[in-house]
Amino acid sequence: MLQQLKDAYGFIFEEELISEIEEKGSLRSVKGGEIIMDINDYIKAMPLLLEGAIKILREDSEGNELLLYFLERGDTCALTLSCCLGQTKSEIRAVAERDTTFIMIPITNIEDWTAKYKSWRNFIFESYHSRLTEMLETIDTLAFMNMDERLLRYLQDKAKINQSEKLQVTHQQVAYDLNTSRVVISRLLKKLEIEEKIILQRNYIIVQDL
Repeated sequence: MLQQLKDAYGFIFEEELISEIEEKGSLRSVKGGEIIMDINDYIKAMPLLLEGAIKILREDSEGNELLLYFLERGDTCALTLSCCLGQTKSEIRAVAERDTTFIMIPITNIEDWTAKYKSWRNFIFESYHSRLTEMLETIDTLAFMNMDERLLRYLQDKAKINQSEKLQVTHQQVAYDLNTSRVVISRLLKKLEIEEKIILQRNYIIVQDL
């Protein structure tokens, strides 16, 4: 775990803080598609990603999901942090985008390190800023982009997060993430294929326009 920590966070945190994270943190590994944190869960720890990726989703009263943003190695989730410090229930769902390894940091250490380490304090503030920016970008796509533009951007982001232009994903899964119907997604995927921005295969989508 120590080497993974140094690889992901060594350029951010000092040696002493890395050692404390190794000592106090709890290492977890999950498979792609596994729910890491769900809506209405009480959050007692914050994740630091070592490998893989996590997608953060919101859900409406009818159970429809909307993708907010992705987390990658070196990231944490500001919404999770807010729930930790406020001791409130989670308002988001976190799902492993692919096989993922992360360290869970207890609430007490989050607070202690904010006062003790400038690097940790800066990391937390920057994480808030990054997640806020990503949520504003999500709002912009909902307000100002057509669904075909939203779909292409979603596929491009997903390809970058998964580090592969070949995405193993169904039309229904895409529809869930974008909070629309499978019929709409299938029609727009065909349109993007005609425009030579993607290639459709059985259970795969190859993103050409990256």
